[in-house]
Amino acid sequence: MGFLYPWFFVGLVGLGIPIFVHLLRKHTTIPQPVSSLMFFEHGIQSSTRHRRLKHFLLFALRFLLLLLVILAFADPFLRRSASPKDSLLLVVVDKSFSMQAGSRFTDAKREALETLQNKPRSQPAKIIALGGHSELLTPPTSDTAELIAALNTIHVEDSYASFADLSRSVHALSDSSSGAIELHLFSDVQRTAMPDNFAEAVLPDKVRLTIHSVSGHSPSPNWTVESTDAPAEVADPANQSVSHVKAVIRGFATASAEKTVALLVNGKTAVTRTITIPPGGSSSVEFAPFHVSYGFNHCEVRIEGSDSLPADDVARFVIRRIDPQRILFVHSPTDQRSPLYFETALNATKSGSYVLQSAAADQTTSIDPTKFAFVVLSDSTSLPSTFEHALEQFVSNGGGVLITLGLDAERRKHIPLWPGLLQQVHDYSAQGGEDVGQIDFTFPAVEQNKPSRGNGGWAGTKISYVASVDPSGARVVAKLSDGIPLLLAKQIGNGHLLLFSSGLDNITNNLPLQPVFVHFIDKTSEYLSDTGQLSGSRIVDSFVQLRSPAANGREVSRVEVVDPQGRRPLSLTEGRTVQTFRLAQAGFYKIHPANGREAQFGVNPDRRESDLTPMSPEMESLWARSNDSHPGPQRGVTPAARYRNVDLWWYIMLLAFVVAVAEILLSNAYLSTQREEI
Repeated sequence: MGFLYPWFFVGLVGLGIPIFVHLLRKHTTIPQPVSSLMFFEHGIQSSTRHRRLKHFLLFALRFLLLLLVILAFADPFLRRSASPKDSLLLVVVDKSFSMQAGSRFTDAKREALETLQNKPRSQPAKIIALGGHSELLTPPTSDTAELIAALNTIHVEDSYASFADLSRSVHALSDSSSGAIELHLFSDVQRTAMPDNFAEAVLPDKVRLTIHSVSGHSPSPNWTVESTDAPAEVADPANQSVSHVKAVIRGFATASAEKTVALLVNGKTAVTRTITIPPGGSSSVEFAPFHVSYGFNHCEVRIEGSDSLPADDVARFVIRRIDPQRILFVHSPTDQRSPLYFETALNATKSGSYVLQSAAADQTTSIDPTKFAFVVLSDSTSLPSTFEHALEQFVSNGGGVLITLGLDAERRKHIPLWPGLLQQVHDYSAQGGEDVGQIDFTFPAVEQNKPSRGNGGWAGTKISYVASVDPSGARVVAKLSDGIPLLLAKQIGNGHLLLFSSGLDNITNNLPLQPVFVHFIDKTSEYLSDTGQLSGSRIVDSFVQLRSPAANGREVSRVEVVDPQGRRPLSLTEGRTVQTFRLAQAGFYKIHPANGREAQFGVNPDRRESDLTPMSPEMESLWARSNDSHPGPQRGVTPAARYRNVDLWWYIMLLAFVVAVAEILLSNAYLSTQREEI
């Protein structure tokens, strides 16, 4: 017998209450009127009888009632050995990308089938497929035929398996299950599947983990195309600074070897290179220049030969050849610096080819914004009404606009396209400018995978003038040190708005003079023109946005997705309502989103799956014992008897209720007797 909350026994001091009431409380004498005291004999009355327990049965009931209540709050339980019929069997089969190596997946399903066939007939079980997410295939059932049928529906995929995700799913199942759980995991137990924070993989206390490894404990040598660096769009294939592909070839548990690596464009070999890869190391290979045709080009970097996992010897990506894109830069008539700084930074970027067309705000009446990749409104708070209306339609249909606010913004509170008025302008010039504080480096316009020192290069930026705007409904990407928003993003319809609350000259700030300005213009151009969103590469299990969240299911245009097998996975209803789509397999996808701009990209498995090194036996044992508060030497990855706790508090409270009723009845009887004596 045990207690879940033994500290409630502190309440035992309350047992002194009935003792005080029945033994130690002061004796009171009721005075009686008499005619004379002359015949009374003087004497000393003993108080011994007043120090005896009165109404012993009533005292016992009150004492027992308090004791039962305290015992119930301590939550006592009895531990009983759990028979197989008392526990839930969880059969988890790993269907991740690495299970394609050799016969791993076939072996896992075969061993899982044997486990189902050998389980007690009355024991309930569930089938879980572990991949990009844990998928529960059956409700709790003891029907072996139904369980085997569900097991046969599991097929190996290109996804990444995470034991942290498995732990979260088992925790959710444990919360809805009162008995013990026997978890049998059939997997190659890759060490890369274990999260960096081991606590994320710890299972609930009542779960017993049994690991069935189908990979042994020795790593299998494997080569893979670990990464590729290729442009998503190319305007001039002869320009080696743009038409340039770099790939990293890596070996896991491999000896030194020479490998031939080929670049394929639309299924044809364009260039080949031979490189030497050190033992268990990596080497890079470059291809430049190479020819691509206009439109979308399906490209691959492929390692020739075979190894333990041939499916990861190729990396897919799409390069889109286009003509140079035009950008419309609208500025105030007095601002000649902003277009110059913007164009200089644009020409210094390595990703795309753009042609800048500048126009004063009062000369935009007849300009059609749909002819441009995106539009920049530099300190242009006053626009012709026809052009502003055309911009609204342009953004709603998927266009992008960058709005900057300079010195002229204070003269007019209206901000084109942006809901809400300009509130006030802050002047920091007297103090030498305000620093840029917090930056969200996950946002595409300022994205940095590993921000460098000095706040990702923004540390030297000083803002002299900044305008305050209402950030309601917008994503604040960057703030000044005093908390004033500097860069805000908002989605309008299918398009994007970026608001930079300072200017692009060197008067309102010194950003155009900082090296990070080129990176900012490069990433902003990619984001607003959808460069990289219409081509390039993705990872399996990532999501692609098909329509704006602001549509909220009201879109009438149909979205179409074509998977690598040429199938259309979306139904007619889903094509009109779904907002995102999960890329579940490797290959080339074609997307026709709601904004009408076709996208194609290559999808590759997560390269963590390419490391076929299994967990060590010590790590397996540690994981299996991690949820046991009293691990013993017998605790390991082999099956053992589990226990189930039988709660007793309900029965104790029921007994306390009976005692309380008896105490009330007996107490009333004593009180009525005392009244009669009086």
